[in-house]
Amino acid sequence: MKYKKLKRRAYEILEKGEENDSWSRRFDLFIISLIFLNIFAVIVESVDWIAIAYTKEFYYLETFSIIVFTIEFIGRLWSITANKEHASPALGRLKYLFSFYGIVDLVALLPAYIPLFFGADLRVVRGIRILRLFRILKLSRYNKAFMHIKRVVETTKEELLISLIAVLTLLVIASSLMYFTEHDVQPDVFPNIPATMWWGVATLTTVGYGDVYPITAAGKIMAGVMAILGIGIFALPAGILANGFNNTIEDSVEEKKGKNKKKTPQCDHCGKEVKT
Repeated sequence: MKYKKLKRRAYEILEKGEENDSWSRRFDLFIISLIFLNIFAVIVESVDWIAIAYTKEFYYLETFSIIVFTIEFIGRLWSITANKEHASPALGRLKYLFSFYGIVDLVALLPAYIPLFFGADLRVVRGIRILRLFRILKLSRYNKAFMHIKRVVETTKEELLISLIAVLTLLVIASSLMYFTEHDVQPDVFPNIPATMWWGVATLTTVGYGDVYPITAAGKIMAGVMAILGIGIFALPAGILANGFNNTIEDSVEEKKGKNKKKTPQCDHCGKEVKT
């Protein structure tokens, strides 16, 4: 029983803290502060003279952070079975590992442990350091904005997938047609379809960098048509996300109203609110 109580208490502390749970709130504040400190370190470390002057400090911060995040990850993996959805010792932990938060926790640790498997090549280490920025995703446990984004993506994933397929289809068609139209005239600019896709992306998103453009009459007409179509097609995901955010915010407001109604005492006979 003591073991189960300890696991349950560890789970409560590691999860987002309740208002009346001081230890959990303190842990949340500590992790949030450490995440912000890590992001700040990644940014200022890109300045050469700061990186040279405070090499030891950055090393100590990274070592401390990895120890804390590793202990946190192991603690979550151990205590996650206290949650009914992850009650199975093996399957429950696997389910957590492949969940959004489990992947985020793994990404936060990868920059420290990947060099152990790929050697100490400075180029590898330097390239992996950028992954530390993904530690900001750990804030999604504690920040309502991240939670809203996650909920919006989950509720609109089918619509987003359909719009993505439509965008990719139009991109392939547009790039292929432009390649066959302009290749003979500009073989260096449109050497193949994959290279022409750069023009397709720039045109369909209406960015138009101007580094790649058609010079034939047919190519210009086609580019104009594709630019107009791009405005509508690329607006689809934005509209889907906007609608998703609107629905999510409305649901959140309704949930708050429901909680407030439950907190307000009511008369058992007439159902009216009782003033205290």
